[in-house]
Amino acid sequence: MSSLNRQRESLIFWARSYAAFAIAPQASIADWLTDLDASLERSKAFFAGQPVVLDLSAVDLSPIDIGKLVANLEKRSVRVLGIEGIDPAKWQPGLPLLLRRGTRSVDPSGLIGASTEPSATASPTLQKPQPGSLMIKDPVRSGQSVVFMDGDVTVLGSVASGAEVIAGGSIHVYGALRGRALAGATGDSSARIFCHCVEAELLAIGSYYKTADEIEAGLHRRPAQAWLDGATLKISAMN
Repeated sequence: MSSLNRQRESLIFWARSYAAFAIAPQASIADWLTDLDASLERSKAFFAGQPVVLDLSAVDLSPIDIGKLVANLEKRSVRVLGIEGIDPAKWQPGLPLLLRRGTRSVDPSGLIGASTEPSATASPTLQKPQPGSLMIKDPVRSGQSVVFMDGDVTVLGSVASGAEVIAGGSIHVYGALRGRALAGATGDSSARIFCHCVEAELLAIGSYYKTADEIEAGLHRRPAQAWLDGATLKISAMN
């Protein structure tokens, strides 16, 4: 085998599509960081191990200020995967820059949302895609992440603590939900979360969420559902 053929075989490229949280800082940055700290206090491990996109379209920061903001986020264990919403002329080495393509960020009242990049292999179309569904027959174990932006996710088993399920539509868990469930990640405010036994670390629909300590004690270990009522995330027991 020639050296050229070996080189070609070693350079194999694959298209990838990732889901990431997107946060959108607002002026002033100092006040926004204070709000972020308050949210992190309620859920200290929310961003742990999670890639985050920093959407700077609502603020006008110099390259130096952007670098300081990224450093401040890193001190809070927020790992910035990339930056969008800035003039490419402001980019400088060391700052990951993303081209904005079909992402969704959230306002400071919600603070946390989801961002998705379309697959590089997808064919362009003007037709609205039909909702899909994904069924997970096995339990979702700690450290595992299920991401399905094209519709509903159904888990026939349990979702362990430290695991997460992210869906563009609704989430159905027929076992215990002990990890994190984020429904309506592409903006579907009608999405819901259903589970046979709620012990969740976090429940979220769109940019609205509740952590474990915000879920009423009377709902723990009971069948429950979560939905959005305007700008309020509600959780109720199911008989």
